[in-house]
Amino acid sequence: MTEPGTAAIPGGRGETGAAPEEGGPRPPSLSPSRAGDFMTCPLLYRFRVIDRLPEPPSPAATRGTLVHAVLERLFDHPAAERTPEAARELLRPQWDRLLAEEPELAGLFEADDQREVWLEEAAAMVDRYFTLEDPRRLEPAHRELHVTTELASGLSLRGYIDRLDVAPGGEIRIVDYKTGSAPRAEFEARALFQMKFYALVLWRSQGTIPRLLQLIYLGSGEIVRYAPDEADLLATERKVNALWQAIERATRSGDWRERPGRLCNWCAHQAICPAYGGTPPPLPAVPAPRSEPADREPVDLTDS
Repeated sequence: MTEPGTAAIPGGRGETGAAPEEGGPRPPSLSPSRAGDFMTCPLLYRFRVIDRLPEPPSPAATRGTLVHAVLERLFDHPAAERTPEAARELLRPQWDRLLAEEPELAGLFEADDQREVWLEEAAAMVDRYFTLEDPRRLEPAHRELHVTTELASGLSLRGYIDRLDVAPGGEIRIVDYKTGSAPRAEFEARALFQMKFYALVLWRSQGTIPRLLQLIYLGSGEIVRYAPDEADLLATERKVNALWQAIERATRSGDWRERPGRLCNWCAHQAICPAYGGTPPPLPAVPAPRSEPADREPVDLTDS
């Protein structure tokens, strides 16, 4: 079993991507979450990447982090011991770990009973996972895999894959856990964009097109599967390059337009958004680096 982290994929051509030389300039980079931010609202992208404004933790986002951690650590157990009871037993230790790493999370709840209700909601999602897959029959090749590649355009793509399965014959399946509900049909293409982004990174870095993309929605207990082909990934590559060109135009012009929509209800920046009568802060005097922050990304508003 492979530990979480950046690693080579069996059947591939080595590491998922090369880091820039120490001390050298970082190439322009884009992750699927930040690409999604720009598609949702260019101003949100600016707040997160250019201004790098802090965002308070939310119960929904933190619950997602907790559930992801439990499902990741579940595969540390021998196959026969990957039971619902074992997964539930991981909840409190993982919550304690998150609290130790981010003490401000304690402020999410005004009373102990609120925290207990929240933990039980997370436990219900963990239980629901076992109605969708049998982890005793799975041996992931990688968990929390950091992937990166550089396109011919010079744009670096990066991200974290929740789970990557490799069959004996070398076929690759990318798996992503979502703690929200499966989207309606008209929003399914957007949900699959993230998965096609990961597939593009693996294809360009490893030379292999993943056989299957699998989204596991723990909120509604559904699985969405998609088998990509080369035409899909070429189209995704064109879309990603076009997105980056649009981001560069906004960077040069300083024109970061707000785009009001249904996801505004979950946005932490309404108070400074013109759509809600707010005023954004002045743009930084020194332009932000063309690469995004290297740490784990802020919550995806679509995973709520």
